[in-house]
Amino acid sequence: MVSPFHHEAFVTLLVWICVLGELVLVGSVVTRRIFTFNLGPSSLEEPRARTLLRRAFGALWLLDGVLQFQSAMPLGLGSRVVRLMAVGTPGWLHTMMLDAVGIWNLHPVVLAAGVAWLQVGLGIGLLVASGTTSRWFAGASVAWATLVWLLGNGAGGLFAHGGSVLFGWPGATFFYALAGVFLALSPAAFRRLFSRVTLRVVSVVLGTGVVLQCLPAANFWRGGPSNAVAAMARSMTSAAQPHWLAAIVRATGDVAATMGGGFNVVVILWLGVTAVGLWTSVGTQRRWAVWSLVAGALVGWVAIQDTALFGGLATDVNSLVPLAVLVACAAPRLVQGTAPSRRAVRIPRSVSAGVSAVVVAFAVAMVAVTVVAMGVASASGAETALFVARNGPAVATDTPAPRFTLIDQRGQPYSLGEHRGRVTLLTFLDPHCWTDCPLLAQQLAHLRSQLPRRARLDIVAIAADPYFESLHDVRTFIATRGLARVPDFYFVTGPLATMRRVWARYGVAVIMRRGDRMSIHSDVMFLISPRDRLRWVIPDVPSASSSAQASAVAELRGLLAGEGVR
Repeated sequence: MVSPFHHEAFVTLLVWICVLGELVLVGSVVTRRIFTFNLGPSSLEEPRARTLLRRAFGALWLLDGVLQFQSAMPLGLGSRVVRLMAVGTPGWLHTMMLDAVGIWNLHPVVLAAGVAWLQVGLGIGLLVASGTTSRWFAGASVAWATLVWLLGNGAGGLFAHGGSVLFGWPGATFFYALAGVFLALSPAAFRRLFSRVTLRVVSVVLGTGVVLQCLPAANFWRGGPSNAVAAMARSMTSAAQPHWLAAIVRATGDVAATMGGGFNVVVILWLGVTAVGLWTSVGTQRRWAVWSLVAGALVGWVAIQDTALFGGLATDVNSLVPLAVLVACAAPRLVQGTAPSRRAVRIPRSVSAGVSAVVVAFAVAMVAVTVVAMGVASASGAETALFVARNGPAVATDTPAPRFTLIDQRGQPYSLGEHRGRVTLLTFLDPHCWTDCPLLAQQLAHLRSQLPRRARLDIVAIAADPYFESLHDVRTFIATRGLARVPDFYFVTGPLATMRRVWARYGVAVIMRRGDRMSIHSDVMFLISPRDRLRWVIPDVPSASSSAQASAVAELRGLLAGEGVR
């Protein structure tokens, strides 16, 4: 899976990004917008707090995008992150999140690569653009952060049991979206609203956090290993990470386990006092509550949230860092000032703006290309990458297919190649199997349902069981596995001596002792051309997951298309 993911991210998408970036750049030169980029009134008069907020959240989006390039993302993000976040959510949200997981698992390569470049593009755009263009990037970041908050984070744990500000509630992307809303405002509206609204909203968040910490069922009052912080420490330190960091987190968990309710009292006092301080600091120059929040958040980020950067599936830095950044930028004294003076910068502003315009052209391309790529992928058939990752690639060959004549489920002789001009998809099924063979049967039925009824294709299954290979066994399997309505499907069997010769000619191992309930045999398919040439050997260990089944069908359809069956 890593190879196609890297190819999609660093070859396919990167080429399209470069092409579109060049076109955007040429367009900005032709329209002469490149000469006014970052030089308009909204850029030159940007409030200092907006500059810091824009750059800080741009850097966070950029870091999140880099984290998305981790090799475990295609297979792990949907099933090992989002699916777990869906636990405990309301039915409507749970369904939406599982649907999102299903879409991700059908297109893991394109979506993983697309998310990575999308977030890198958002980060670069916010870092470099300061005027109207930055407001466009801010709007895009609000939309994306809201989508991730809802479908990826389960609304930030808003409905989950045991939510806590210490553990990530109400979600990192909640603060990304909130910051994006303010960055999308005009400079005048930003000055008027940012500090006042931010401090009040965060004050309410912290006040709600006090209530969550007080709930007995959340286990923050307990002592010993059942303490919520101690349990979280054990979970977080199970991931590979620097020893010094794991030691800090374990020590914090030990302190919480020893102090029990005393540790929770300290947390409640910090949250409560800081919440009151932030609320009352609106309209004043007092900053102690801001620094209380920033200091406590940074300590909690390291000692309790374990920085959230390790384990191979980290998607962001968790909630306390964006919360601290948002509040620090909303400090009352920052909001009234303009952007820091650039007199110490030796590069002329026009040159700096031109360079920024070039960079932003490619950031625009990153966002546009990935949005289109992810949209097209989501509306298309499943990727084959998951099938190949499970089974390895199909092996091309061009040799005569071993001939045979056996009896089909109707009691009629069936010979390989007797239907001239038709492609044959051949596999081996145990009529008494209840593990892999029913999944392979389901896969074949799904494949045939996606092809025209008159498709030039025979699907042939050869019985792979030395003790249960009678016509009765074959017919029972067909009836119970829903294969009776599959067009041009033949489940063939015959005398055991004949069957053993067919198994051997196709290199299929069938292992079974008398008394066993089913055989162990090779899971493999063979694609045979109308001229009875063996074209593909397809290893196929089936999976029960719908995404793996869909990926297998997509692989088989691709191979059949090469033989003219569409």
